[in-house]
Amino acid sequence: MSTTTAITPVFDQTVAATYVNLADERVGTQIVSVSDEFFAAAVRMLDPKPAVFHPGRFDDHGQYMEGWESRRKRVAGYDWCIVQLGLPGKIVGVDIDTSHFTGNYPVAASLDACYVKNGEKPDHWEEILPAVTLGPSAHHYHGIQVKGNWTHVRLNIYPDGGIARLRVYGIVQIPDDRLKQEIDLLAIENGGRAIAASDEHYGNPWALLRPGRGINMGDGWETRRRRTPGNEWCILALGKRGRVSRIIVDTAHYKGNYPDRCIIQAANVTIDHSKSVVTQSMFWQTLLPEQKLSMDAIHTYEKNQLNDLGLITHIRVNIIPDGGLSRVRLIGRAE
Repeated sequence: MSTTTAITPVFDQTVAATYVNLADERVGTQIVSVSDEFFAAAVRMLDPKPAVFHPGRFDDHGQYMEGWESRRKRVAGYDWCIVQLGLPGKIVGVDIDTSHFTGNYPVAASLDACYVKNGEKPDHWEEILPAVTLGPSAHHYHGIQVKGNWTHVRLNIYPDGGIARLRVYGIVQIPDDRLKQEIDLLAIENGGRAIAASDEHYGNPWALLRPGRGINMGDGWETRRRRTPGNEWCILALGKRGRVSRIIVDTAHYKGNYPDRCIIQAANVTIDHSKSVVTQSMFWQTLLPEQKLSMDAIHTYEKNQLNDLGLITHIRVNIIPDGGLSRVRLIGRAE
């Protein structure tokens, strides 16, 4: 008689990089309430930039720390912080980051979640991550196996201390009414994801999916100068399988370093395995034929300029030979 053992998928930094951070402050994440934030405000946990230590910088409460830090607890109990996710959805993993907290980090933490409608108070919490041990100045990645869509999380720290950053990785839940109209299928708020890139020396391709136009050259995907034959590329996943009617490629703020040309390939991928997708992408069909780009401009390509590939789930943006893009929009209908 044979038995089968279920294998729990590893959730680490590499896997996390392919999912949306539902708790990114740039998409509207907010702190709802907190038990104590005497040394450092909880909102600092939501900063999308990596935590930095500031030696010699002090405020009225002591050493300035990037993150949430409660006072030393002298009574029974523990500290907690309730976070309203900017993008509700399914949670697949978290990173509880204690960077630079060395003698003042919590010894353990757990995470609860709940789903509430607009205007309601978060209640009916469900534990999605049992208490896990924390260490000094380290990232703590943990996969989440509890199913469901969530709007709020509650981070519990035992008994007190500091958390530099909280990342809540997952899959965005798109409201049903939004799916009935044309949307940007790549937008981060509609579940778009960056899967891989040939180079991200100056900027990550996740920036291509953010709301609005880029605010500067640091708010885009930019490669180093290519010194060998070929071109740079990135692979983006649509939030939902759909049909494309218009493409927008924005080179905002890129003037002496915009790509000379671009080509966009696409496919309807049935097995979404990041390494496999990268290999497959070399042979995808052309959605947008080669186009000349210009500096600091919005380039719009209408349906008659695109090849009709039917339903697609992923695109490969090829920039020739290198350079920077601010945003890529894929307007269409989810099906």
